[in-house]
Amino acid sequence: MLIVTSGSMGDVAPYTGLGAGLRVVGHEVTAAAHESFRPVFAAAGLPFEPLPGDMRAILPRARGQDGRTSGTGPRALARLLRIARPVIEELGDGIVAAVRRARPEVVLLSTVVAPLGYQVAEAAGIPWAGAFLQPVAPTREFGSVLLGGRSIGPWGNRAVTAAAAFVSQSLYAGPVQRLRRSLGLPHEPIRTLRTWQDGGRYPVFHGFSPAVVPRPSDWRPQLEVVGYWWPAARPGWQPPAELRDFLAAGPPPVFVGFGSMAPGQGDRLAGTIRAAVHRAGVRAVVQTGWADLRVDSDEVLTIGEAPHDWLLRRMAAAVHHAGAGTTAAALRAGVPAVPVPVLADQPFWADRAHRLGAATRPIPFSRLTADRLAAALRQVTASGHLPARARAVAARLATEDGTARIAAWLRDLESS
Repeated sequence: MLIVTSGSMGDVAPYTGLGAGLRVVGHEVTAAAHESFRPVFAAAGLPFEPLPGDMRAILPRARGQDGRTSGTGPRALARLLRIARPVIEELGDGIVAAVRRARPEVVLLSTVVAPLGYQVAEAAGIPWAGAFLQPVAPTREFGSVLLGGRSIGPWGNRAVTAAAAFVSQSLYAGPVQRLRRSLGLPHEPIRTLRTWQDGGRYPVFHGFSPAVVPRPSDWRPQLEVVGYWWPAARPGWQPPAELRDFLAAGPPPVFVGFGSMAPGQGDRLAGTIRAAVHRAGVRAVVQTGWADLRVDSDEVLTIGEAPHDWLLRRMAAAVHHAGAGTTAAALRAGVPAVPVPVLADQPFWADRAHRLGAATRPIPFSRLTADRLAAALRQVTASGHLPARARAVAARLATEDGTARIAAWLRDLESS
């Protein structure tokens, strides 16, 4: 099979675990993603096919990254889609090439690549399924995840989510029709294709826990919530001596990292974090990320890449941007969070963690100050309730296997 995905690390890493898990039960799995992720899949032992494009050329231009504007809402979504257009234009041909080289018998498609990948699978005559990290289908139960997920009532939620989907479909309409022509497929309106593909004979699996987002009761039967796909373990990885020594030198520190967010904002963020850590009286491990965040202080250790499954469970709390992957990693580790959402679906995941009792009230990135962060750090480290709830959520997640349902579907395909 071929797993096709696109995005930043949080959008890609879960598929290393999904692929590795399916390989364990006997499937031959190849991954297709942007070239920069080749080492990530190689570490998981998965063959790799490169796709064009790189999110590092897109996300720095998204609204909200400078901390002065909001990264959520219709204007922010419209800008993000507009700057993503060149990558979308290229992805279709990249998926075609990957399918021709890998010659899969089934294709699993992430949210961003699915509208294009459906056409390629149809032309190749092979089954497909969605493997989504976000609940993007309309529901009465919450608002559009692409707009932050804020609820405006049952019918308003469905209407706004449908409107956001219509806007995103317009981004794909041209590339999808050009791709269908190149593949010898007949022209179909993009709305017809979306209805057929999302509600047809093949399922869309959602890789998050029903404990975090219960499956909406008004979803079509083909839309399933199966549990998280955890990033594959990195065999042989060892923490640097400096990190081990820092952890051993005092009480558990707090983690601070913004992943792929805030490129070029490291210097500005460093002062805020340094002051907040000092005022809260805590120690911190700061991850550089795309912001190139570096904090010079006796109370802070700055590090580069480190697996979250190893690092976060050694922390007292986690300050993060509330991306789907990082939110899941903190919940899995059983550490309470201070979510600082920047754009797109991040306010949705921040609110979910808060509602679970495993996070403080979110601090929007555009409102982040040293005082607000220090207050949240004091709350998250002094409260007994937040750590207890975080541990309870982690215990629930440990009982789930997000790969099992997809493996069962594949068995059904083989026997049909």
